[in-house]
Amino acid sequence: MSFVPPNIERQRPPARGILLGAAIALAVVGLAVWLWTGMGFLQLIGLFRGGTTVIQVNQPTVVRQIQQLQRLETVSYTMDKIISGERTNAYLPKFLAGDRLLLVVHGDVIAGVDLGKVQPADVSVHGRTISLRISAAEIFTTRIDNARTRVYLRDTGLFSVADTNLESEVREEAERQLQQAALQDGVLKTADQNARTTLSRVLTGLGFEQVEFR
Repeated sequence: MSFVPPNIERQRPPARGILLGAAIALAVVGLAVWLWTGMGFLQLIGLFRGGTTVIQVNQPTVVRQIQQLQRLETVSYTMDKIISGERTNAYLPKFLAGDRLLLVVHGDVIAGVDLGKVQPADVSVHGRTISLRISAAEIFTTRIDNARTRVYLRDTGLFSVADTNLESEVREEAERQLQQAALQDGVLKTADQNARTTLSRVLTGLGFEQVEFR
């Protein structure tokens, strides 16, 4: 009598199920990345492989990326200046009723471009060329540095007391003169040029070869 061994079924891994699950997972990841960045699935695979990839960015994605830069500060103008202010009396001379103040002021002006104002109509994408329109440069802040601003001289008359409001008024005048000096020195032109340079670098990094401003 011959002995016939029983059939032993070997468990095989569900290969089809694993492959199907992996494919679904990759598809979900690719869709999520595309919705968030505008990057296609093939470009994503290229990144994992370490190869050189040209990212195709659509117009809505570019607009969103530019708007996220918000108030792009591109230039800081700094000035040190002595500002004077005084109170006089219509009837008495200064040495009797005058109040004079000299303030050594250190301040700065921050200028740039508000990219949050960019709208879809301001951006045109044609292959690897992008054309866009940005708003004019503007002054964001004019600030007096209190830590580096000090009273240089305070001269009050024999019959007068120091006016507590005089220093505040001198500081306001200092801010006005600081902003005026920055405008005369072309701070807005510099801010506009720097903004265009910064945007060109950002957009080139997104894969565009030519950036045009209109």
